[in-house]
Amino acid sequence: MFKPYGIIPPVITPLNDDGTVNYEMLKLLVNHLIEEGVHGLFPLGTTGEFYAFDDETYKKIIITVKEAALGRVPIYAGCNHITTRGVIKQVKICEEIGVDCVSILTPMFVSQTQDELYEYYKTIAESTDLPIIMYNNKPKTNVTIEPKTVARLAQIENIIGVKDSTGDMTNTAEYIRLTRDNPNFTVLMGRDTLIYAALCYGAGGAISSCSNVAPRIAADIYDKYMAGDLEGALDAQFKLSPLRIATNLATFPAIIKEGLIQQGYNVGKCLAPIGDVSEEAKNKLHQVLKEMELVK
Repeated sequence: MFKPYGIIPPVITPLNDDGTVNYEMLKLLVNHLIEEGVHGLFPLGTTGEFYAFDDETYKKIIITVKEAALGRVPIYAGCNHITTRGVIKQVKICEEIGVDCVSILTPMFVSQTQDELYEYYKTIAESTDLPIIMYNNKPKTNVTIEPKTVARLAQIENIIGVKDSTGDMTNTAEYIRLTRDNPNFTVLMGRDTLIYAALCYGAGGAISSCSNVAPRIAADIYDKYMAGDLEGALDAQFKLSPLRIATNLATFPAIIKEGLIQQGYNVGKCLAPIGDVSEEAKNKLHQVLKEMELVK
């Protein structure tokens, strides 16, 4: 069974001025991230503005990432929709492309019960042989997958993990505690300030938005931790954390894109209604990146 691990960037989607996808820049970013040592690539997550693209563009983005990666790292793909059938439609596209794993967000807008969430993930899992990572982003969706529900769903063979972006370390710890006897299930951190903490509890890695901008620093948290260099891993965590905090300077994920622009990658703006990053925010971000030795 596929086992997720390490630092996995939810890759930003580079855009041209007219809002179309800049596929050449996407290929360049894929190579850059792999060369910097990330352990996987995750197109069309929250950081990739998954909500913005039609099926044809969705498919082309994933194919582009997969082809540019050339099998060097696993490909995870976001499958996110308000309805169960909408997710299954995207999962079928991912089956056709041949990704390694899919990440599935809780439905947005609809406030499900835990039993409804269980049936949602169970039904999707039964529709495919692809490995599935559940995605809890309560701050964005106002929906949470409670630890007991995760433990139930972890018993389904192809549900192999959960990403926790709640920022609630107690919740992450409960996910780990209740599934730690299941060798085929992995908890991934989704809050970049807590990667080191999650590894200490037994997480398998992180889906890290800031690893778009600071891939080597983020990868160092995992690589040094796994090598037994706990001090080095913690140093890398403290080096990364100010960037994650700086994402609050603008509507997410605008600061991630701005960070790449300041590094020389012309990835374009986020799609409206996300607005431009203010000059004040750009200056504050530049200072953070300078202290991280990511820009001059």
